[in-house]
Amino acid sequence: MIFIGLDDTDSPESRGTNQLAKALVRTVLCEFPCLRIVRHQLLFDDRIPYTSKNGSASIWLEAAVDDAGMDRLFESVRTAMLADFVDGSDPGLCITADVPDEVVVFGRRCREQIVSADEARAVAARCGIRLDGLGGTCGGVIGALAAVGLAATGDDGRVVQIGGIEDEPGGIQPIATLREIGVRVVDHEANTQLYEGRVDVGKKLRPNLRGGRHVLFVEHSREPAECEWKAVKLT
Repeated sequence: MIFIGLDDTDSPESRGTNQLAKALVRTVLCEFPCLRIVRHQLLFDDRIPYTSKNGSASIWLEAAVDDAGMDRLFESVRTAMLADFVDGSDPGLCITADVPDEVVVFGRRCREQIVSADEARAVAARCGIRLDGLGGTCGGVIGALAAVGLAATGDDGRVVQIGGIEDEPGGIQPIATLREIGVRVVDHEANTQLYEGRVDVGKKLRPNLRGGRHVLFVEHSREPAECEWKAVKLT
């Protein structure tokens, strides 16, 4: 598995990091099977510069390459991101096939504490992980490294793309349809898996990543005539 972490790649007027991740999967990463793209929520604090809600993204590629291949991959993504640079952004990029425990700990810290770009660079250097800032303050190195650390847990974030499925279903969906694309539907209150019925997934399907699986948590709908369940938004 190859993990790619991206953060702070946009401005209020531009497309977001999730959309950039999807574009990269379509273009420079198209030769590699994509398992998923995940949005990770970091600390939401006014002291932290962010575009909207301080989220970063991880891309999961089902591939194995040698060190030379990883260098080429890093340079390809780096070049594409530099070509897509948005004024006012502070992008960071991280790519690794090995995520040591120290990086996982760093990722979890970024959900709870303010950390510095120097800390991110120091962790990456100790762990031998490719990490680079690509413009502005380069503060995106923090979220980029955090994204791969959180991704490696298999238990964090909201899935914004499953495999090669770019057009996420929205609105009311049969649970059977969601199961067909690999999404488990779970009653959030009872913690039981559901197999039948309909779910209002919202504007776009955004299951959580839990235990390495795509899990959509739901609650009883207030309008059962339309559908029995409604998606619960969790980070």
